[in-house]
Amino acid sequence: MATLTPLPSSISFFSSSIFLPSSHQLPKTLVSTFKPLKSHHPTITTRAELATLPVLSFDGSKIGEATLNLRSAPTDTARAVVHRGITTDLRNRRRGTASTLTRAEVRGGGKKPYPQKKTGRARRGSQRTPLRPGGGVVFGPKPRDWSVKINRKEKRLAISTALASAAVNGIVVEEFGDKFEKPKTKEFIAAMARWGIDPKEKSMFLVTEVPDNVRLSSRNIGTLKMLTPRTLNLFDILNADKLVFTQTAVDYLNEVYGLDYDGEDEGEDEDEVDDYQEEEG
Repeated sequence: MATLTPLPSSISFFSSSIFLPSSHQLPKTLVSTFKPLKSHHPTITTRAELATLPVLSFDGSKIGEATLNLRSAPTDTARAVVHRGITTDLRNRRRGTASTLTRAEVRGGGKKPYPQKKTGRARRGSQRTPLRPGGGVVFGPKPRDWSVKINRKEKRLAISTALASAAVNGIVVEEFGDKFEKPKTKEFIAAMARWGIDPKEKSMFLVTEVPDNVRLSSRNIGTLKMLTPRTLNLFDILNADKLVFTQTAVDYLNEVYGLDYDGEDEGEDEDEVDDYQEEEG
């Protein structure tokens, strides 16, 4: 007959085998070696996207070539990075001020319109029920904050990836700020035609400075966006059919959105863009 050994009245954690000296080892059948699991989220590495753009003079003749060397997301993640960037921009543009009145907030409706019984009509306790014109709104919009956060490096990577992808539709023109002696939309449209740009197509111009004559000459063209490094945004890049850069703008893009950018002034640039978008909104 087997004898049962009584259990101790109290069990201490220090009596466990993991706290015993090395001479007390577990049976080999219970010992197993654990290997570190491989991460399912590999580190995303950026790559350089090189594009060669033709340089056109003010009269439309080709005078050289310019190189656009931008940081770009990997092919398998580029779409997701750009999508997150554009949805974040569009959400942050929303004011969130839409508001409706519920039946408790709408004016009037305190008196019962007619007696409860003996009228042959449906029971009604207020004229401001959502079933009546002028009544409250059920589940209507209320003021809310639509803004979402995105990492600055991720937002910058989304812009550079979109620029690198749209570079096939881009050209570089020489500086034309001093070519317009007075504001004239007809002259600006003629210059666009010499550069091979249809005024009916959406185009985005990126220049470092916008003189008054250029701004006044182009503001009546509804399909054109005249941007500077401060106002550069992802939506206008993706929405344009044609991209036009000046040589100084190309140098700026290679410096700020290139693969060798160290990000020293990144915070100041992002704050300026956020301030501009708030003014636009």
